Amino acid sequence: MIRYIVKRLLSAIPIVLIVGIIAFSLSHLSGGDPARVIVGNDATEEQVEAVRQSMGLDQPVMAQLWTWFVNLLHGDLGYSYIMNMPVSEAISSHILPTLSIAVLGEIIALLIAIPLGVYAAGRHGRAADKAVLGFATLTGSLPSFLSGLLLMILFAMQWRLLPASGYVSPSKDFGGYLEHLILPSLAVATLQIAVVTRMTRSSMIDQLGSAYIRTTEAKGLPARGRLWRHAFKNASIPIITVVGQSFGELIAGAIVVETVFNVPGVGQLVVNSILRRDYQMIQGVMIFVAFMFIIVNLLTDVLYAVIDPRIRERSF
Repeated sequence: MIRYIVKRLLSAIPIVLIVGIIAFSLSHLSGGDPARVIVGNDATEEQVEAVRQSMGLDQPVMAQLWTWFVNLLHGDLGYSYIMNMPVSEAISSHILPTLSIAVLGEIIALLIAIPLGVYAAGRHGRAADKAVLGFATLTGSLPSFLSGLLLMILFAMQWRLLPASGYVSPSKDFGGYLEHLILPSLAVATLQIAVVTRMTRSSMIDQLGSAYIRTTEAKGLPARGRLWRHAFKNASIPIITVVGQSFGELIAGAIVVETVFNVPGVGQLVVNSILRRDYQMIQGVMIFVAFMFIIVNLLTDVLYAVIDPRIRERSF
């Protein structure tokens, strides 16, 4: 398994390089002058040029790209002259709120979507099945920022049950930390609930029509045992696939939702970096998000092998 993990990580290097080129190109094509942002509008051209030289912006674009790639291979994401700190340090100081929202949103989505999908599959074609599909369609049609606003209006402004915005560090007040995470996590979970519910229902329906399920039914196994002990285990591979693929989207949704709920996470960092033309920070965040996608996909592949021994024999 160690050899497989190392191979997957090595195969991810070209992906990181491609993402790096895209991130570098987009940040430089966005226009603006970071040096001018740093020194201010009242600075002279000589002062602006001096800052540009210190940042390496006076070099040709290809030379800047090569320097950035060399530093990236050494684990250096660059230095933010706007925030006056290394990019990796800035990301690490903002990543906890983002990951907290994404992970809690994933947990909420799975706790709701998997039972709903199994329940709908067990009542395929009935009114309960149609109701679950309608619920999945409703949650899937709501963008995360819109569901965030609706949740804020209901739970914070109308019912006053939860805080409308902000963030509390878990080291200061763990209860307040959880309270401030509930609404943004629910907002990012809405799309995930729709996707996982539909996939769970579809996979379970396929398994429930299999011969081995009919055999267990003939032996008198209760419906709950057929659903969870036998059908769900074999239906879990496509469910894990869609969860792994959509977790990256969950992180992206968390970045958007952070702006709605004023959470000081990576989303706020990205917005401020774009407004300030902080090239190094924009590039660093994009590489970090790409790396998160790679790690999640790797964990998904490992889970395949844990659940299904046949996959483990072929892969490892």
